[in-house]
Amino acid sequence: MNISHLAERKLRAKHINAVLKRLFPHAKMMLHYSNNWELLVAVMLSAQCTDKKVNEVTATLFKKYKRLDDYVHANTKEFERDIHSTGFYHAKARHILASAKILYETFKGKVPRTMDELTSLPGVARKTANIVLGNAFGIVEGIAVDTHVKRLARVLGLTDEHDPNKIERDLMQLFPKKDWFALTYRLIEYGRHYCPAKPHHHAECPLTKIVSSL
Repeated sequence: MNISHLAERKLRAKHINAVLKRLFPHAKMMLHYSNNWELLVAVMLSAQCTDKKVNEVTATLFKKYKRLDDYVHANTKEFERDIHSTGFYHAKARHILASAKILYETFKGKVPRTMDELTSLPGVARKTANIVLGNAFGIVEGIAVDTHVKRLARVLGLTDEHDPNKIERDLMQLFPKKDWFALTYRLIEYGRHYCPAKPHHHAECPLTKIVSSL
């Protein structure tokens, strides 16, 4: 990206950030959990699944599996049935139960608090790690790029990339670090309320009007 193009995108990002702050000043994660391990489980279940569905599943799941030890000794087939409705349940069960054993054996039963340690867990990429670090420990190392963020970053002309890690890198260049954590949830809310993935009159979306006027 050349300097003039970067400057143009930074200006666009500045206006977008201001509007998102005004529209969603209190945006936050919608997943339900009561401890850091449950947070990690919920985020892993949320891949290609709505927060609403995950919350429905974990309302029962977290009552059945109350401690990390319950996951360590869980029956895989039974656990797959418990999370079936979140989709991709074979991989999710394998990753969650393997991560439980790693936490038990390697991290003294605690969810690790560094990007490198979190992303060493099965099925945990930067998106999940960013969400856990921010919500569990108040640590902000990057921007969680979920499906909403990935789509809107391209729609709003903030990146030309398709790979989440490259999109994250572009967004980190454009937005101040103090806003990285909230940006994810503001974009998610914006997608839900104004600019969904399904076909709609995109020109009427608030940010589309602003971006096109720059």
